Amino acid sequence: MPVYMLSDELAFPPVHLALEEGLLAVGGDLSPERLLLAYKNGIFPWFAEDDPILWWSPDPRLVLFLDDLRISRSLAKTLRKEKFQVTIDTDFHGVITTCAKIRGKNRDGTWITDEMIAAYMRLSELGFAHAVEAWYDRQLVGGLYGVSLGRCFFGESMFATMSDASKVALVHLRNFLRSKKFDFIDCQMPTEHLLRLGASEIAREKFQSLLKQALKYPTLTGQWSLG
Repeated sequence: MPVYMLSDELAFPPVHLALEEGLLAVGGDLSPERLLLAYKNGIFPWFAEDDPILWWSPDPRLVLFLDDLRISRSLAKTLRKEKFQVTIDTDFHGVITTCAKIRGKNRDGTWITDEMIAAYMRLSELGFAHAVEAWYDRQLVGGLYGVSLGRCFFGESMFATMSDASKVALVHLRNFLRSKKFDFIDCQMPTEHLLRLGASEIAREKFQSLLKQALKYPTLTGQWSLG
């Protein structure tokens, strides 16, 4: 099955046309309009520095239902100590650029390219992308970011330079999303880390159904606050 080549038209092919590994389309741009259309259709960009823009819709899909988040004894202890100060939408740029730097050091490059950073910074300015920050001694030591539409949060990346910092950020995000009656966090691709935290793989068809239901509700835009 050939990969769909995007044109200037704001459109994507049906997700069931994706290749076995989840690749659906190539090309297009990272404009806010195209990115939001992609997320609404269960599609996300993921590509390396020298690649064209690649669009994905994997089957199965990794999802974290909010009540399924596993909090280990050690993490519960860290939460009780209130070791980290946690904020939301305070330093989106710091979170996304640190995610890029750490992934670049730990792997052969990173998919969070300068082009991606600029695109998600724009979504943040428009109130669709959000970051949760964990601070220790006034230093950013952990966090995560993603995109919010309806009652779905699409997680993009997370980092920690201190043990449990990103997990604490995730717990605070889960609590915030639950207070706003969100349904789930889309984790996209499976990782051992996320599976240990309670994420589960579901069929793409089920994910699309859950997403359709979540998108029936208004999107909580603008700057978020944990207070």
